[in-house]
Amino acid sequence: MIAVRAMSLPVPSAAMPCNAARCLRALTRASLSVAAYSLMAMVACALLVAVASAGGPLPLVDVQARGLPAEAREVLVRIHAGGPFKYARDGVVFGNRERLLPSEPRGYYHEYTVGTPGARNRGARRIVCGGAERKPVECFYTDDHYTSFRRIRE
Repeated sequence: MIAVRAMSLPVPSAAMPCNAARCLRALTRASLSVAAYSLMAMVACALLVAVASAGGPLPLVDVQARGLPAEAREVLVRIHAGGPFKYARDGVVFGNRERLLPSEPRGYYHEYTVGTPGARNRGARRIVCGGAERKPVECFYTDDHYTSFRRIRE
């Protein structure tokens, strides 16, 4: 029998190519037998290579709007109303350079700051919406400054 301790691995992205050493370091925290350890490392690396080779973003996880922080829900209301916004950079074009969102022409995505209580700057939280500025087709939430996104379901 193999005893496995709960662990959390970093979320892979197309921008983070598979690196066997990185995979193994992430798995080091687990108490596993050598065979299970090796198997998990190979599976994790194979998954990362497959995603990176496909050239596309990872599938997006959905989040219900009501499950967002209150500050994010307030920003969504402002987006649908066309403003006013609290930050001068709200509404600027988001370039999707990380290529984590579905591929669209430049100008399709716009970003909006979600205030972070206690932060002395804009913080890391954003909502990025695609489509017309007042009538977005889709919106995404990031709380880690574009490292990962969740599709907002309203």
